[in-house]
Amino acid sequence: MTSPSEPFEPLHDPASRGFASDNYAGIHPEAMAAMAAANGGHQTAYGDDVYTARLQEVFQRHFGSDAQAFPVFNGTGANVVGLSAMTRRWSAVIAAESAHINVDECGAPEKVAGIKLLTVPTPDGKLTPELVDRQAWGWGDEHRAQPHVVSLTQSTELGTVYEPGEIRALADHAHERGMLVHLDGSRLANAAASLGVAMREFTTDAGVDVLSFGGTKNGLMLGEAVVVLNPGLAPSLKYLRKSAMQLASKMRFVSAQLLALLEDDLWLRNARHANAMAARLADGVRGLPGLEITRPVQANAVFAVLPADVTERLQKRFRFYTWDQHTGEVRWMTAFDTTEEDVDVFAAAITADLTG
Repeated sequence: MTSPSEPFEPLHDPASRGFASDNYAGIHPEAMAAMAAANGGHQTAYGDDVYTARLQEVFQRHFGSDAQAFPVFNGTGANVVGLSAMTRRWSAVIAAESAHINVDECGAPEKVAGIKLLTVPTPDGKLTPELVDRQAWGWGDEHRAQPHVVSLTQSTELGTVYEPGEIRALADHAHERGMLVHLDGSRLANAAASLGVAMREFTTDAGVDVLSFGGTKNGLMLGEAVVVLNPGLAPSLKYLRKSAMQLASKMRFVSAQLLALLEDDLWLRNARHANAMAARLADGVRGLPGLEITRPVQANAVFAVLPADVTERLQKRFRFYTWDQHTGEVRWMTAFDTTEEDVDVFAAAITADLTG
């Protein structure tokens, strides 16, 4: 036995907050407690454990009896594994130009899954049937990658939200053309909280075939899940997950966190709070001279344009990203642990800089 060591001291200020990303937030205490509860003794590795078995039941409660969940490490892995199950080596995926799979995954869908991305510019991050048709053509042409999947993001990278009917129209349109529908749901809970509907209303009931379910941005340490809603696509997932290096040996700790999120209403409480803090921030700065809120505030993101010198000064005190260097548009994200005081201090700093 080793002797007890000194308590680990934090290397940062635990009271610090920023507005760069909901990934910056810590772990929700209920998720941390779930991992601690799952920690005793031994459980079979690689997903053959009681927590992952229970997780299947919980996902089916949220997404329907045909849903099958495959926990993975992260969102990029979830997207790559899910899209791999939906495509062949000559397939293409239609997505918004701003989609995470196109902009922020370092080419992983192309490099790891061998998928051609066919992107479409969108004014608000949302695809429509008409926009899909700009790339949905060329079937049977051996010179063109074949469009096999339409990939949506909910909520979108621009903070907007699809209504259930919009996703149903896209799914019907895709299925009529022999394509499948993938949904990147890294902020799925925020979209459901914004819409005030159950998650299945804009996934299972709307015709989505495969989705990536996000946990990290909503209070987990790590962990997402590929959720297969089209049973015919499920058999390949366990092989694809392993070959994509997304199979956790100690999967019970990923599954336990997802259970903590989904068993009751933690997923919804966290998302509602994050959304409310974004709305509070937008209300606190709307109408300031020199500042324009550029996009609808529908989830937990606020996009705004303000003078470059103001942005530069604020970024020395608060972490946030410049979204578009050319226009000066910035993005402010809120999280489950963002407080009203955090928002009010930030809004006061913005106000002082613009009006002082």
